[in-house]
Amino acid sequence: MKSFEMLLEQFRQNGLRITPQRRVILKLLANDGSHPTAEQVYQRTLAIMPEVSRTTVYNTIRKLIDLGELTPVHDLSEGSQRYDTNNEMHHHLYCVECRTLIDIDHEFGELNLTPGETSGYQILRRQVTFYGICPECQAKEKY
Repeated sequence: MKSFEMLLEQFRQNGLRITPQRRVILKLLANDGSHPTAEQVYQRTLAIMPEVSRTTVYNTIRKLIDLGELTPVHDLSEGSQRYDTNNEMHHHLYCVECRTLIDIDHEFGELNLTPGETSGYQILRRQVTFYGICPECQAKEKY
C-alpha cells in the first residue's frame, strides 16, 4: 500500500474528502500488513476515535478497493473477507489455528490454466495459499 501521505493525495485527486475519521483509517491501514477484516479495522479505529461509525469504516474500505489500494482476500475459515494492503503479485501462508495470514513472495513459474481448464472464466488474478500451523501455535500445542 502507498504511504499515508500518498493515500491522502490520492483521495484528494479523486475528489474524496479527507475527514478526521478517514485520516485515522488510512493511517492504520498504511502501516498494516496483517490482512485485517473490516471489523478489525473498525475496532482499531474505534480505540483511537470512539465516535467513528462502522459505516464510515466500511465505506472507506470500499473506496480503497475502488482506488486499487486494498485487495479483498477471502478468509475461508470464517467465510468472511480480509483485506490485503500489498497489491503486488504474491501468495500467502495461513495458520489454521490462529488464523494468521502472511505474505510470501515466491513465483511459481507457469501457474496458468489452459483455455479448456478456465471453463470460460476470464482470470483476473491468481493466488496460492498454503495452509498450515505457524511456529507459535506449534509451540503452544506441541505438534
